[in-house]
Amino acid sequence: MSNKAVINTEKAPAAIGPYSQAVKAGNTVYMSGQIPLDPATMEMVSDDFEAQARQVFSNLQAVCEEAAGSLQDIVKLNLYLVDLGNFAIVNKVMEEFFTAPFPARAAVGVKALPKNAQVEAEAVMIVGD
Repeated sequence: MSNKAVINTEKAPAAIGPYSQAVKAGNTVYMSGQIPLDPATMEMVSDDFEAQARQVFSNLQAVCEEAAGSLQDIVKLNLYLVDLGNFAIVNKVMEEFFTAPFPARAAVGVKALPKNAQVEAEAVMIVGD
C-alpha cells in the first residue's frame, strides 16, 4: 500500500505536461513548478514581471491549500528567473506572501521558461505532524 497521493486543484493552472501539480508522500508535499498562468484561462497574466511573480505565488498558495497546508508550511522554495535583475522585485513580492521564518530558498537564472514566463517557482511543504 502506497502513502503517495496526487494533489490537484482547479484554483491553480492545470499541468501542461505529464506531471501532477503536486504529490504528497507521507506528510511531505512536493509541488511542481508554477508559472504565471491564470488558472481560469491558462494564459499568462501579464508581461509585467511583478504581476507574474504575484501569480506564481498565488498558484503555489492554491496548491498548498488543496494539500491542507499554507505557504507558511513550505520548507524549501526554488525560484527560476529569466532575468536575475528582477531579484529585488521577486524578494519584495515574496514578502507579501510569506512571513518569517522564511523557507530555505534558491534563486537560479535560466535562459528560458515554458510559455515565455519570466519566473517559475517550485516548493516542498510539510503538513500535519
